[in-house]
Amino acid sequence: MAFKTDIQIAREANKKPIQEIGKKLGIGTDDLLPYGHDKAKVSQKFINSVQDRKDGKLILVTAINPTPAGEGKTTTTVGLGDGLNRIGKNACVCIREASLGPNFGMKGGAAGGGYAQIIPMEEMNLHFTGDFHAITSAHSLLSAMIDNHIYWGNELEIDTRRVVWRRVVDMNDRALRQINVSLGGVANGFPREGGFDITVASEVMAILCLAKNLTDLQERLGNMIVAYRRDRTPVFARDIKADGAMTVLLKDAMQPNIVQTLENNPAFVHGGPFANIAHGCNSVIATTTALKLADYVVTEAGFGADLGAEKFMNIKCRKAGLSPSVVVVVATVRAMKMNGGVAKADLGAENVDAVKKGCANLGRHIENMKSFGVPVVVAINHFVTDTDVEVQAVKDYVASQGSEAILSRHWELGSEGSADLATRVAEIADGESANFSPIYPDDMPLMQKIETIAKRIYRADEVLADQKIRNQLKEWEAQGYGNLPVCMAKTQYSFTTDPDRRGAPTGFSVPVREVRLSAGAGFVVVICGEIMTMPGLPRAPSAETIRLNADGDVEGLF
Repeated sequence: MAFKTDIQIAREANKKPIQEIGKKLGIGTDDLLPYGHDKAKVSQKFINSVQDRKDGKLILVTAINPTPAGEGKTTTTVGLGDGLNRIGKNACVCIREASLGPNFGMKGGAAGGGYAQIIPMEEMNLHFTGDFHAITSAHSLLSAMIDNHIYWGNELEIDTRRVVWRRVVDMNDRALRQINVSLGGVANGFPREGGFDITVASEVMAILCLAKNLTDLQERLGNMIVAYRRDRTPVFARDIKADGAMTVLLKDAMQPNIVQTLENNPAFVHGGPFANIAHGCNSVIATTTALKLADYVVTEAGFGADLGAEKFMNIKCRKAGLSPSVVVVVATVRAMKMNGGVAKADLGAENVDAVKKGCANLGRHIENMKSFGVPVVVAINHFVTDTDVEVQAVKDYVASQGSEAILSRHWELGSEGSADLATRVAEIADGESANFSPIYPDDMPLMQKIETIAKRIYRADEVLADQKIRNQLKEWEAQGYGNLPVCMAKTQYSFTTDPDRRGAPTGFSVPVREVRLSAGAGFVVVICGEIMTMPGLPRAPSAETIRLNADGDVEGLF
């Protein structure tokens, strides 16, 4: 049986004017700043006006470690949101925006799939409302002002060997990871080494997603450390006098975007830090606004629960005072088989033994999520090749872990296929009392926080960090940054730093290659193994098949 592509389904959707979608959440026309007919930003004035309302229930969707077999976390997030609305609940979805790098690389878009998508799919996966361009521009402005300050006399006495502010571009481009700047003579400044990260790894992105309002945004921007002097004292963005202009560039980007699902239910799509190199959650302002407008808010955290969900709990919830009512861990029969050692080409054949073997990865994520004091439900994202006995094997395993697994067919049937999942999630959110708590306190030393995550979440035996890194962490503690959470940058494909070690491995170490202080965002980035903050394109990037057809429509996005 031939199935329609995601983009075909999205293009056939019966979209409603964005004013009608806003009305479902009580947002008036005057408080929507439309970008065309099907997307809009919500005004800060309106957001300010609802702050005295009671919060709804927060539902986090996360997943097992991603595999080439596919898991469908965003699809499940959207399907669950539609399912809640189908059973009569007032629900809203909150997800991240898509980066151009993965769209033209290999991961694809971030709008869901099948009959559980957010639309307009093409715009959301491409330029959308320009938020990422604004972030790139604000970041680039600061980069230019740093080098300009050095050029015109360097009044702040910046040590040009210790400029830590890198440049960014929203594309996978390995050639830019390490570069030399200001070459070509006296007129171009003082030559030094530099480099690029992808925009979603920018501290500006993290700040936009954690700031509560424009005042908080500018203060955080000013607190960013951009360089050090010869005496090792820090130079901040506010010292360069860039924070005000950067805030101007980010003024509109700070306002959350509202769009709709295929079933015309409201969805906030705002912010987009990666979870393998950043904190992996949509913006605080979108989530907190949705909680004031809906009884249930379904949000997601990027990649597997060992990355996105851990950071959602330890960084986003800690910083924003959020408390999830239930966690949904997404798994697929296909991914269980792949974790059990089956090659991608053989996933269509029934293999119950491989399913059972691969469930160890799922079990570790369930245990990890429960350690935060929140009830856990497993959503089995259905594929047409799944057999009843394979699905039952997953259900039986999850039951043995003290949780419940529910088959959801939202990809194929939309909300009709996710109604059972939605019903159970709502029951748990309403009936069970979560006792949420991060897994480490603020006052724990930074190295101990890293070890806590590595040992309790990844199950590593030890963390390998040379003395230079340990001394750097101690120096930041002495400067008053010891109470910050840590943001682990690690491969998403494994609990280890080796992307090829699937399942639930034990007997390994976590090597720390570098640490970076994001003083404005309010966390310490810990770069582990071979993970890159500027990805590269694959041998055959998706860009090779993305084009306009004869009607001027985009083809090849997925």
